[in-house]
Amino acid sequence: MIVDAPLDSSGGGRGEERAPAALRRAGLREALAADDDGQIDEARLRDPNRDPVSGVIGAAGLVRAGGAIAARIGALIADGHRPLVLGGDCAILPGICRALPPATDLWFVDAHPDFLDGTTSPTGEAADMDLSVVTGHGPVAVGPAGALIEPGRVHLLGHRPATDESSRVEAARIDPAIHQINAAELLRRGAATVGASLATDGDGPAWLHLDLDVVDPRDLPAVTYPEPDGPRWADLIALVTPLARADRLLGMSVTDLNTDEDPDGRHTRRVVEVLTEMLVD
Repeated sequence: MIVDAPLDSSGGGRGEERAPAALRRAGLREALAADDDGQIDEARLRDPNRDPVSGVIGAAGLVRAGGAIAARIGALIADGHRPLVLGGDCAILPGICRALPPATDLWFVDAHPDFLDGTTSPTGEAADMDLSVVTGHGPVAVGPAGALIEPGRVHLLGHRPATDESSRVEAARIDPAIHQINAAELLRRGAATVGASLATDGDGPAWLHLDLDVVDPRDLPAVTYPEPDGPRWADLIALVTPLARADRLLGMSVTDLNTDEDPDGRHTRRVVEVLTEMLVD
């Protein structure tokens, strides 16, 4: 079941907001032979201003968007569906996690830890802080006071090492209970080995979150915040395929394709090919 959540936490209508529609035009639904649950209309942000209290762009709008996302995803899961949520950016994750049952594992595949908050984020975008929010370390203005996902159930995969002051601050904030395998370690161990191990390690429910900026920009430059030295497409497919096909998976979110950086659509078409390879037996 495909559902669109075109949230761009910059509030400026960047290309991430248009990614779900672009992926559909490129034939994703047909390639997956998936049912269609349409768009979550409230999952948009039109306030580019940073809230003076929380430091987060469009804080009130994010709360509304998160509630709408939670309601839709919760209903789909309750009806026995396994939703594929097309973002938008990573700010959709807190709403999704509000809909998940207790003791859910989170497989978080991203070039960035997303563990800043309204004070430490240089942008104020909620996509800088979604993992901190869902684990109870983020601004309460855009998330719950407690954790939606237990930090010890989070697996942070593919992120890059800290290279500047902002990323060093972020790395220092990460809850030590979170399991981390950065990009270099992922490639050293073998992406297929890591994916297969995670898919079979545990018997409770799991959610898979894929931020496409995890991919090395040599393969996918059409993202807002590219980071070098990441997994190539083949590595990502090897990592994600066993996770995306795990029996205990509740659903998957895909974020951060920036169509502004893909004027001829070739990268969007490649994302469709990759998702199809991951998801179709």
